[in-house]
Amino acid sequence: MLRRFSRLIVALAAIALPSSIVAQEKSAPLLTGDRTIPQAIDHYVELAQRESKTPIAAIADDSELLRRWMLDLVGRIPVDAELNEYLASSDADKKTKLVDRLLASPGFVRHQTQEMAVLLQASKKGKKSLYEYVQAATAENRPWDRVFREIITPDEKDAKQEGASEFLKSRVKELDRLTIDVSNTFFGVNVSCAQCHDHPLVPTWTQDHFYGLKAFFVRSVDAGGFLGEKDFGVVKYIPNKGKEKIAPPMFLTGKKIDDPGLKEATGEQKKKETERLETAKKSKKPPEPAAFSLRAKLAETALAPDQRMFFSRAIVNRLVHRLTGRGLVMPLDQMHLENPASHPELLQWLGRDLEEHGYDLRRLVRGIVLSNTYARASRWEGDNAPQEKWYAMANVRPLTPHQMAASLKIAAMDQTSLPADPKERDKRIEDVVRGSEGLAVHFPQPAENFQVSVTEAMLFANNETLTKQLLEGPSTLVFRMKAENDLEKRAELAVRTVMSRKARPDEVQAIVGYLQRRTDRVEAACQQVVWSLMTSAEFRFNH
Repeated sequence: MLRRFSRLIVALAAIALPSSIVAQEKSAPLLTGDRTIPQAIDHYVELAQRESKTPIAAIADDSELLRRWMLDLVGRIPVDAELNEYLASSDADKKTKLVDRLLASPGFVRHQTQEMAVLLQASKKGKKSLYEYVQAATAENRPWDRVFREIITPDEKDAKQEGASEFLKSRVKELDRLTIDVSNTFFGVNVSCAQCHDHPLVPTWTQDHFYGLKAFFVRSVDAGGFLGEKDFGVVKYIPNKGKEKIAPPMFLTGKKIDDPGLKEATGEQKKKETERLETAKKSKKPPEPAAFSLRAKLAETALAPDQRMFFSRAIVNRLVHRLTGRGLVMPLDQMHLENPASHPELLQWLGRDLEEHGYDLRRLVRGIVLSNTYARASRWEGDNAPQEKWYAMANVRPLTPHQMAASLKIAAMDQTSLPADPKERDKRIEDVVRGSEGLAVHFPQPAENFQVSVTEAMLFANNETLTKQLLEGPSTLVFRMKAENDLEKRAELAVRTVMSRKARPDEVQAIVGYLQRRTDRVEAACQQVVWSLMTSAEFRFNH
């Protein structure tokens, strides 16, 4: 039985402060940088497991690991040929070779783009969409710090940055939302609670932090469809106690920026600013940059060696969460003193490693999925399953909309039509996956405490168009099953194709028994078998 997917949501909404970072780092010296990412992950996780006397699950078998890698790296289940090839291989290094092949494939670019688009809330709308920028950056394996700079300080004259400005432009008229989204997305910190009052549990976290971060964006404007920035403009707010005050630009660590424009503009200065922006609008070109860019100062400060722990650890935490089902800090936007990391030294080590290797996210993904921590089985044979924070077994994760749609398409097809050549086969599979995008809109983006919705259940129960698309016609698995006269082989084919593993004897027996009772309706019986497998909990989750 698959373990039920459940989590406790921590209710606190707070901010990590310099003191909290220091407190977490008063520990033994970190492992040296010559360790690999898998070695570091397994060292710290296994150390915590031993200290807490937590039993651990065995390493998952080849079928389970193959399916997990395929879903996490290319967003789909394996086809029958891939399963057979991997299971038949006796190469001692086959795991590493498979992961490297997937990371180098077009499928990785496609799937990584989809995942990063969710993080950045990247829409496909518009001629120059943020989604297209994410796609180009992913294909290039653009460093994460560069992506951050290009989103915060986009050069709209640079063809390589087309679409990057949409993150800010879509929010520039709602500066509170922009401030919160930047902090959540790039720094792993939910600053919204400090918008109205000082934090009750962290005395040194005040409204100054929210409005100090907001001050970096107060001069940003939509200039005729382009992103502009004024030379003057301040954020004013009224504290719970006291008179109205001006918030100087201040990063989350409390570091303030020396801002020459921190004053009200004169009439003449306002006139010149208006002329500069209006000239750009009339010419339909991006306005000339401000003499002093606060957004550039934000990027510079956030990536400074003594400040960048927020930036690097936030993305590390998100990728660990995405690939294992749990972040080192949970919830992902609550990295603060009252909510420490489950493995603080590991978070520090991975953050440092990411910085020292040029913010290469592909390298980080590779390291995570090649660790034993990632490779644990998702089944727990004992009575009391360990707490999720110990990473003693794999978490069961709901498929994303694109994973679900692509996997349904792959499972439903007659895979004997795929080319024998691996490269040609991959091209054909990518065509099938791209054709599944319309189906993806029917499935929700998973959130914590995911449960299959009534809407999804009704989709599978009542949507005749979907069932026809997946179960009828000569290019389907059902058609191939009909052509197989041996009922045991027919049952094994169904399980292997849909579940990406060999069928168990009890499964074969149950399916054969059903098929024998439906000899008068062979096609309908095959359809029911395939549909029951596709709509099962085992298929719906990554495990």
